[in-house]
Amino acid sequence: MSRTARTQEEIRRFLAIGAVQVAELDLSGEEAVLRPGPGSPPVTHGEVFLLVRRDGLPVGTLLGRVPEGADPTKVLAALARQTQRQGDGGGGGRGNGGGHEDDTVEAAVRSAGPPPPFTSVVVATRERAGQLARALDSLLAQDHPRFEVVVVDNAPVTDETRDLVHRKYGERVRYVREPVPGLATAHNTGLAHALGEVIAFTDDDVVADVRWLTELTAPFTADPGLGCATGLILPARLRTPAQVLLESHGGFAKGFTPTTYDPREPPREEPLFPFTAGRFGSGANMAFRTGVLRAVGGFDPATGAGTPARGGDDLYGFVRVLAQGHRLHYTPRALVWHHHRETWADLETQAFGYGAGLTAYLTAILVDRPALLPAFLARLPRGLSHARGLSAVRETGDTGNTGIGPAAPGGHDARSAHPWPRRLSRLQRRGMLYGPLGYLRARRAAGGTTGRPPSGGRTAGGAR
Repeated sequence: MSRTARTQEEIRRFLAIGAVQVAELDLSGEEAVLRPGPGSPPVTHGEVFLLVRRDGLPVGTLLGRVPEGADPTKVLAALARQTQRQGDGGGGGRGNGGGHEDDTVEAAVRSAGPPPPFTSVVVATRERAGQLARALDSLLAQDHPRFEVVVVDNAPVTDETRDLVHRKYGERVRYVREPVPGLATAHNTGLAHALGEVIAFTDDDVVADVRWLTELTAPFTADPGLGCATGLILPARLRTPAQVLLESHGGFAKGFTPTTYDPREPPREEPLFPFTAGRFGSGANMAFRTGVLRAVGGFDPATGAGTPARGGDDLYGFVRVLAQGHRLHYTPRALVWHHHRETWADLETQAFGYGAGLTAYLTAILVDRPALLPAFLARLPRGLSHARGLSAVRETGDTGNTGIGPAAPGGHDARSAHPWPRRLSRLQRRGMLYGPLGYLRARRAAGGTTGRPPSGGRTAGGAR
């Protein structure tokens, strides 16, 4: 089959992908409680992507089908209980590998002890006031005992974001304007203004679970050597073919197993550790000990969305913290619902950007810390072999189990109903080739230096 014919077939399959409902089911009591996902209508018949909770905590996901005329709660609760019995009994699934499974921190968080630390939540945004309002509403509803919210308006062309924050949120949210474009620059500006002992970052296109901030930041109290924490990201909506396809091949989820990455105990399963930073988490759900992030220089402003590098700013931050000897902890208890991009064109942009961001951040790390080059080169042969295997897995749809249920959006089984288009794989590889050049262009535009954020927060009120 010619490339043109293959492309046409991929487009046909893509357009045939149907919408999937998003919901959550709590199995804590005798009677299961079913709720629609954030912003979704009540569950009806058809396919449902389901988050399963116990005692309010996320334990896994599954894909179910509700027959027409059936009770959605009864059908999905029976399916959840059945799949748990057939699996490991606890519904936790297995993680995506790369660190050691660690319930120690999670147990310490669950036990009665000191409250989580005072935290600054930074949201970088640009001309998306509608989405931002939804995100801020969820952030201000957090059950965390003491936190502040800082909105960084990145290279705005209108006053829409500023007006929204001042009109609707007043002193509950601090507004900061950053005229230089780039996500890493915006995050560094937030870091410079943060007052909290811990700084958390999320995006303007998420809805945060009410316990998100508490679960994400409590591990810093439990582990004094912790430098970074990341959490679970699930789809808020699966209405378009692009959203379903992305989530079918992993999305942003990192599984339901708490995992600690310790540079003193490199994981055997990760031949390029700590350079395989995509395993650790994503920028929409991450937190750092503020002093640690400042000490390593924050994020590289020549990386990230809004720069020629296209991405990699969060990965850069993870590696810099690990390279300084601090641990990183992933917890599935800290959940945000992410609004995935909606169109095929969005997926193409995203695929190229992922590839570019990956090699851009690796270039940034090696330019900034050339002493790491020998270790990187020593790990490269095994790492490339490992990466080829992962690429083959994605293209065949065998993405591994990260939840509790059968084949579903989120890479929850070895069988995928929606093969990953070869065009997107090619775009990602092209992005990987472009990434180093993009980074060097961005660095030159920034004056040839990665810069360092100010060492302390600025008092501007608005702390909660």
